[in-house]
Amino acid sequence: SDSTVLIEGASGTGKELFARAIHNLSRRRKKRFVAINCAALPDTLLESELFGHKAGAFTDARRDKPGRFALADGGTVFLDEIGDISPAMQARLLRVLQERCIEPLGSVESLKVNVRVVAATNKDLADLVGSGIFREDLYYRIRVVHLKLPSLRQRREDIPLLIDRLVSRFNGVQGKDIAGVSGGVLARLMEHDYPGNVRELENIIEQAFVLCRGGLIELHHLPLELRPAAGRSSRDGEGPTTLESMERMLIAEALRRHEGNRKRAAADLGIDPSTLYRKLKALGIEAPATDGRSR
Repeated sequence: SDSTVLIEGASGTGKELFARAIHNLSRRRKKRFVAINCAALPDTLLESELFGHKAGAFTDARRDKPGRFALADGGTVFLDEIGDISPAMQARLLRVLQERCIEPLGSVESLKVNVRVVAATNKDLADLVGSGIFREDLYYRIRVVHLKLPSLRQRREDIPLLIDRLVSRFNGVQGKDIAGVSGGVLARLMEHDYPGNVRELENIIEQAFVLCRGGLIELHHLPLELRPAAGRSSRDGEGPTTLESMERMLIAEALRRHEGNRKRAAADLGIDPSTLYRKLKALGIEAPATDGRSR
């Protein structure tokens, strides 16, 4: 589908990663994915960045510049923090979404564009609409497909995948060849609550890369607050975390998150409920007394 998507979630929940996944799984994946943080620029610069400008449109505009919508023609534009744009920009953006054409600053001609828009915010746009801060017509224009992205501590099964992606990215950026994280590090990162969400995990891995001189990130490479303190048991002494122990941790976390509902926990884990029952027995996981259906 090429429908406009609105992603709502707490700050740093990895909304751009999710938007890129939507793009990469769509028929537009061979074209550009272009992202812009709407909260980072004032109106005048944001308009130029989104729609481009012609030479002479304003001081220092010495040559034509294509905007993000033109650059993403055939692909996807990701508008992060759309809840922070001004009423004037909301009106301009609504017109672009309705007519599928842009008008660069200083131009008298419109330019047709074929883009898919994925917007994201850490605010409750419905509340902003109710208070008159955000346009209702724009809200329903971008909210064709609505996704609520939970915080990282509510989707811990994503942590190993995110770690793998971050390790790969920082290997390229820093010119290193780190294989990944130790079992103790993975276990520690799996139990952390991440008040800063994906952005905090990214910061943790980046710091570990700076300190790591070997081929594997160990507990002593983590920030001080994440290292085992005196008097607290260290998982490093337990040897590497096994696939079985990680599976046990993920299943227990899914059951906790869904308040004991086995069917929803199985769906969350991507397995059949009968498979979940077998794993509960095989791994010795004590199932909750109720399955949460009464809720």
